[in-house]
Amino acid sequence: MSMTTSPLTPEIVSHEGSAMVLSMGPQHPSTHGVLQIMLEIEGENIIKAEPEIGYLHTGIEKTAENLFWSQAQTVIERMDYLAPSSNAYCYCLAVEQLLGITERIPERARQIRVLQAELTRIASHCVWLGTHGIDLGALSAFFYCFDMREKILDLQEAAGGARMHPNYLRVGGVQADLPSGFMEQLDALIEMFPERVRDLRKLLQANPILQDRLIDVGIMSQDEAQDWSITGPSLRATGIAYDVRRAFPYGGYEAYEFDIPTRTEGDSYARFLVRLDEMEQSMRIVKQVRDALRPGPIAIDDTKVMPPPKETIALSMEALIHHFKIMTEGFRVPPGDVYQAVEGPRGELGYYVVSDGGNRPYRVRTRPPSLYNLQALKGLAPGNLIADLVVIIGSLDPVFGEVDR
Repeated sequence: MSMTTSPLTPEIVSHEGSAMVLSMGPQHPSTHGVLQIMLEIEGENIIKAEPEIGYLHTGIEKTAENLFWSQAQTVIERMDYLAPSSNAYCYCLAVEQLLGITERIPERARQIRVLQAELTRIASHCVWLGTHGIDLGALSAFFYCFDMREKILDLQEAAGGARMHPNYLRVGGVQADLPSGFMEQLDALIEMFPERVRDLRKLLQANPILQDRLIDVGIMSQDEAQDWSITGPSLRATGIAYDVRRAFPYGGYEAYEFDIPTRTEGDSYARFLVRLDEMEQSMRIVKQVRDALRPGPIAIDDTKVMPPPKETIALSMEALIHHFKIMTEGFRVPPGDVYQAVEGPRGELGYYVVSDGGNRPYRVRTRPPSLYNLQALKGLAPGNLIADLVVIIGSLDPVFGEVDR
């Protein structure tokens, strides 16, 4: 068997022919996306793991630079297709800083944004937990998780008109007010959530098979996590309570009470527990938003940024002109640059946005948490079994739309 084409060949020679190279992916159900990992193995033991990314490259950042400021958001939402509202939220906050309108965003719009962001976090964690369970042979958890996710997508569809990429959060506020019946649907979700999470914990948390597969697998120390620039649940599972919502509050998060779940073990089971706890904390925020919501405007009163209300277009020539200009030319953003971060489901999600004064972004650069978290695989995989590699990948919760971009 010839190994001359592999970049790992020189190291194989040092193992006197006992090692071999195995390509895992990019078409593999347990890599959670189009990821290829070049493994050097001895038997079933991993000696070296090199992630190969780029199979899902879509050029979203460059595409965004050729669209109006408002249009760019439609492709940005597709970067992390499991948390589109988180991407939209971060981008909107960045552009609003450049426009100098951050403090002018109405309170109701800020509350609705937080509501959508936390519902998105729960929905994303539902996908992670359900698919991670399938990786380990636990099929029932998948249905429990996706049933709850469907209810959240129903809410997002009601508000924005689409289930996965609603384009509901907009620069200057939100696209429209919450529709009739939304609160009743939200209340039903709030009511069913505690029992559903209890069911998931009963199914998985004390499951001896799951514990055998997760405990002491993929251990990451605090120093290693910081060296790899890990953020989110994977970092907090090492005991570091870093959360952008607390460290650099945005969008009114300072007004809400919530805890930052942490563990100290740093293994796959700790990452599992942190995300379960996070789901409960997100619902805690959702309930606070629900109680605080009051009638009011849902967008900035500036027709040079937000289109005028549709009902005024037929009555006002000025409103019609503003609507026409925004739809055909977009709006212009003063020259400058800004970095804005939010706490996404996978960690610190950041956007570095540059404006040259035009109606399109000059530069859009993403800090995707999945990319940084995934690189730790090089250090976590060696010394484990191939079967454990599946567990480690799932515990990092990568989304390859934002890894490859």
